[in-house]
Amino acid sequence: MSHDEIAQKNDHPLANRPYSGLKEYLTALDTAPTPVPRDQRALAALGPKMLELSRDRALGALPYLVTPEQVAQARARLGPDAVLAPEFKVVLDPDRERARAVARTYLSFCLRLANYAKNLLRLGFTEDDLADGGSDRLLDAIFAIGSPEAARERAEEFGAAGADHLAVQVVTGQEREQPVRLPRAEWRTLAEALPLTD
Repeated sequence: MSHDEIAQKNDHPLANRPYSGLKEYLTALDTAPTPVPRDQRALAALGPKMLELSRDRALGALPYLVTPEQVAQARARLGPDAVLAPEFKVVLDPDRERARAVARTYLSFCLRLANYAKNLLRLGFTEDDLADGGSDRLLDAIFAIGSPEAARERAEEFGAAGADHLAVQVVTGQEREQPVRLPRAEWRTLAEALPLTD
């Protein structure tokens, strides 16, 4: 668990030690009566040490809240053989300002978590970029915003940066509503727009 704020609140045993705790967990998987093979597990890695752990002790990495530039950096650290499947955020709305408002509301929670903030600062964003739910520059770097064609172009940027697969997350602004509305219409639209490969 890399979110120390959440781990501490829940008195999680891995609070303040996500890296060493994950190493111990992987060792437990390796030495279990029925081991979990290295090629059947992937890590939600973001920082350099976690990416190296993904390369050395798992199939690869599933980084969250990243830009194409970070995908390229992750690919360089992982090497050519590891699987790299970053999360890919999309807001489908032709009104750019309204779409950014949806993205900003969603992102505001993530930016309060130290590991995500630290990762974005390491990439060259500033504290000002992280304030108030994120600057336009930050939102445009993290989200594909606008049309299905814009999402396809951004998906191609992620692929060119080294992603093997994208975990598409459609953000609609209704994520916290009850009952939760699955974005089926948006998924169908993206299924037609995004490139598919074997």
